Amino acid sequence: MLTRRNFVAAGAVAAVSACARPAPEPVTRAATEAALPDYPPVPSFYDAITNEPFPIPAIEPGQIAPELWRQEVTNMWPDRPRGTIIVDPDAAMLYFIESPTTATRYGVSVGAAGYEWQGTARLQFRRSWPRWKVPDAMIERKPELAPYSVAHGGMPPGPGNPMGARALYLFQDGVDTLYRVHGDAAPRELGRSVSSGCIRMLNQDVIHLHDRAVHGADVTVLPSLKPAGLEAMY
Repeated sequence: MLTRRNFVAAGAVAAVSACARPAPEPVTRAATEAALPDYPPVPSFYDAITNEPFPIPAIEPGQIAPELWRQEVTNMWPDRPRGTIIVDPDAAMLYFIESPTTATRYGVSVGAAGYEWQGTARLQFRRSWPRWKVPDAMIERKPELAPYSVAHGGMPPGPGNPMGARALYLFQDGVDTLYRVHGDAAPRELGRSVSSGCIRMLNQDVIHLHDRAVHGADVTVLPSLKPAGLEAMY
């Protein structure tokens, strides 16, 4: 029987689309902040990071469910080489293949555009503290973002830049898919659908992933079974 993971493994690829799409009834960050219970204190690797160009605050105690913490798990794709990244949008999980038996799993939040694209792409490049370059199609919907267009060089890195501390860029057949894995997720967003972005990670986690990622590795985004219903800001 053809499962959704077998479907991806067979190389099925959906149409490429940008990390932006209008849709009704966005789920906002404020809504996620009020929706989750308190959890145990997080591990020490979620402490503040002070040796970056911009400060990264510690994750406050009780903000993340333990199953969403960064952790080593059994590799469910033992035939994939080390460095392969698997994104499961519906489970809000990202896996980095370490060996035939182990993977590092990260909890993520998934923006509207994170459900729009599926298939296997290439990790073309990575950026530390990337600029946010707003596509022209988004500026047509949100003219106030025009100062951050590609032509104007984008938004400078740092606090307030929605790309966060790191970003991974996916290309397919030499073409930018506009699908991004990036930082700046709020702790309470993890495991949830949010109103903006592609795949958003805690800055602590996206730094960890960035430093381990393998240039040119496959990044497979599993098909989503969730209906569209979010508005993407970036």
